[in-house]
Amino acid sequence: MKKSFAPSALALSILALTGCATVGSDFSEPKSAQAAAYRHLDAAKLDSARLPAEWWTVFNDPILNELEQVAVRGNPGVKASAQRLLQAQAQLGVFRAAQAPTLNVNASAANSRTSAETSQSLALGGRSIKGNNFALGASLSYELDLWGRVQRVVEAADAQALAAQDDRDGVIVLLSAQVAANYWQLRGLDAEMAILKSALGTRRESEQLVEARFNAGLSNELDLSRARVERFNAEADLHEVQRQRNLLEHSLATLAGMTPSAPLIASIGNAALPQPPAIPVGLPASLLSQRPDLAASVALLRSANAQVGVAEGAFYPSLSLTGNFGVASESLRELASGSARQFSVGPLALSLPVFDGGRNKANLAVSRARYEEAVANHEGRLLTALREVEDALSDVQQRRRQGEVQAQAQQAAARAYLVAQARYERGVSNYLDVTDAQRSSLTADRAAAQIRTQRLLAAVAVARALGAGWTQQAPLATIAQAPPARQ
Repeated sequence: MKKSFAPSALALSILALTGCATVGSDFSEPKSAQAAAYRHLDAAKLDSARLPAEWWTVFNDPILNELEQVAVRGNPGVKASAQRLLQAQAQLGVFRAAQAPTLNVNASAANSRTSAETSQSLALGGRSIKGNNFALGASLSYELDLWGRVQRVVEAADAQALAAQDDRDGVIVLLSAQVAANYWQLRGLDAEMAILKSALGTRRESEQLVEARFNAGLSNELDLSRARVERFNAEADLHEVQRQRNLLEHSLATLAGMTPSAPLIASIGNAALPQPPAIPVGLPASLLSQRPDLAASVALLRSANAQVGVAEGAFYPSLSLTGNFGVASESLRELASGSARQFSVGPLALSLPVFDGGRNKANLAVSRARYEEAVANHEGRLLTALREVEDALSDVQQRRRQGEVQAQAQQAAARAYLVAQARYERGVSNYLDVTDAQRSSLTADRAAAQIRTQRLLAAVAVARALGAGWTQQAPLATIAQAPPARQ
């Protein structure tokens, strides 16, 4: 009685120990020193609000809104990142399966005959054994996770799946920022084209005026040549801006997953560029929860920490249990009879590493070094994220000031052109003063349009640096569930 109770007590004790001890240390996110506030943000402009998930709607541009939606649905990079997420989730399912017993069902049918000339057959009087054999059964195998090694393997895979989900979201955030940046660059070129077309019309009128004065003997051929040069230069600049616009339109079509061979966006003509929207900016401490790349970095840290526990688990014994149950008979009719049953429980196999030439110790050292590398990489990503926010905020601040000064230069250049034109018509000065004033006025107008474009791009950069309204979602429950197109 005692002999039959001992194995059962041992098994119960082992099961009670399962899950009570876990190799390795639980993950704790490393603390990083951060500033109390952003350097290039006025305290009066601090806003704790967050951007909406569809952050580009703050620009109130219906064309941009449609482009963003099309890009998220059709961009090949987003599709590829979604498939990488499905791969990571499937891999997680593989590792989770190791926590459960493995059950296999098998069936077999055979006909056999032994030789009558073997030593075994001669001992039986020279008889051979022949007949049919039918068998039906099931086998069970289970590794008892005494030290939590398998649990750490699953933890590492779970963190990798979460990192893949955050990476997918990061691809979407980057794509939306690229679409917005390209769109506003294209609109900025439209504004420049409108300025150049207006300047080209003015230069044609000036050329006709100078030509009329030349034919009347009131001007010289040099003034006429200068007027023609200015017109040709304006035409050349217009073609250059159109070339740049074509490239941006091709880039936008590619980002949206569309062919660049068809026109994508018509020119807006003389429509002025809008003022950049105010982007809500929080504190540096909140940046970690706003950016998918930083969230993915933390997930990779968690995975590397769990891998250290897996490496430590190799120093401890492993225990596995196997069992078989089934029926076997010479005839199919007897398979259901009680006498056809067969089963086995065990062995309860214990494997204890004794000597491995230092392999386990080296693997543990590798895992620890990889974790420290992940910590250093995380610190680098955090510093890079903070730098991107500071860069973007500095651009917003300086571009605004630059625009204010450029507006004054634009007014002064326009006034200088009017004065030069009037002086030339009265014969007080030559046409060289007019061409210089025209050139300065055109340069000032184009610079003002470029600065307005840069202010819009700076707003996009701030939104992207702050995570573009991203919020981390819970990991997807099953690999069959398709990842959403947008957070």
